[in-house]
Amino acid sequence: MTQRHGSQSKDEALLVSVAESIGSTLGTIAAKANAAPKVLSEMANSVEREGKRLTRETKRAARKITGAGSRKLRRNKPAKAAKRTLRRAASSVKRAVRSARSKKTTRRKASRGK
Repeated sequence: MTQRHGSQSKDEALLVSVAESIGSTLGTIAAKANAAPKVLSEMANSVEREGKRLTRETKRAARKITGAGSRKLRRNKPAKAAKRTLRRAASSVKRAVRSARSKKTTRRKASRGK
């Protein structure tokens, strides 16, 4: 009988050891499950904060760009008008020269044909 009792104590020790390791593992899993919502909410807050910061910076940059662009356009309007006038004048001169040349060539062709 004593032998049987000894084997039970060995089995009992093994079962206790297995139960403790299972309990420890379950405790770790439960702790992680309890901590997960807090971590996720912190991550969501940081993502939201970063998103707001990014939108602020992009809006600020867009305001700077559009302001500078509109100032440059306003500043350059007279210069653009002057360039346009010069271009028109140059093109009208070129047109007049072309038409004069074409008239000369038609006169030459007409005189050769006669």
